[in-house]
Amino acid sequence: MATIDRQTATLALAHALAAAGRGLPVFPLSATKLPALRSPHHGEQPPVHCRGECGLPGHGVHDATTDPAAVRALFAAAPRATGYGIACGRAPHRLVGIDLDIDTAHGNDSVGALQQLALQHLFTIPPTVTVLTPSGGRHLWLTGPADTTVPNSAGRLAPGIDVRGSGGYLVGPGSITAHGRYRLAPGTAHLPPAPCPRALLRLLTPPRRESTTPGKETAPGRRGEGLIQFVLAAHEGQRNTRLFWAACRAYEHGFGDTLADVLTAAAVRTGLTEQEARAAIASAERLTRGRG
Repeated sequence: MATIDRQTATLALAHALAAAGRGLPVFPLSATKLPALRSPHHGEQPPVHCRGECGLPGHGVHDATTDPAAVRALFAAAPRATGYGIACGRAPHRLVGIDLDIDTAHGNDSVGALQQLALQHLFTIPPTVTVLTPSGGRHLWLTGPADTTVPNSAGRLAPGIDVRGSGGYLVGPGSITAHGRYRLAPGTAHLPPAPCPRALLRLLTPPRRESTTPGKETAPGRRGEGLIQFVLAAHEGQRNTRLFWAACRAYEHGFGDTLADVLTAAAVRTGLTEQEARAAIASAERLTRGRG
């Protein structure tokens, strides 16, 4: 088993170096698709919100680099890495990832939903790098302009369509996870990431909402009530998905921390454990805030 682990780590490093050679900032991932290096601030009180300013590795996507020596050093510090992440939103490509999930159990057709959006908003997805995921989904690689910041989102465009933008990352092709290997779709390996169509870019970068009035951060209002009811209406098989979706919306609108306890209570009423609920909400926070 140790030999297999070493071989897997060696292959992960080789794929990561190849990606870095194409100008894609990379960092090591574990088989869970999470950063392979533990934060140097783990367990510190109060919690330290550092994005690598301390100069130490272990800051997830903020460790990402295109420098071959630095990539090798990161993987040397993470000998059990089985894959690599590619930081989105970073020069020179400013990668934007369109993550199309496959969820046949709940009838979500993310590919069809993207096609419908294209028809409605008059754009086409150009030929581009496409990565096939172990679950049957796919990642479309697009590039964004230097003057636009694309945020991360989950299901905002349509159910099953997640967006990886600034502060987010994609699992690189060649990575091996607990569920299988990520691989390039046939016929796309030679392609560069294509520019994101302007009409799609407008959908990915909604106008900023006005900031909350000081002193009123604890009042999420009717939007918060709607999210709570959405979670409470979950049936078996939907509970975790609905909670994650609701938490993403809450964090995107700026009242995720305020609503976290209420969402947890609602999820527990539907049958999730408190630990499961807290984990789903924490995942939503990491995604929408772009933390590594």
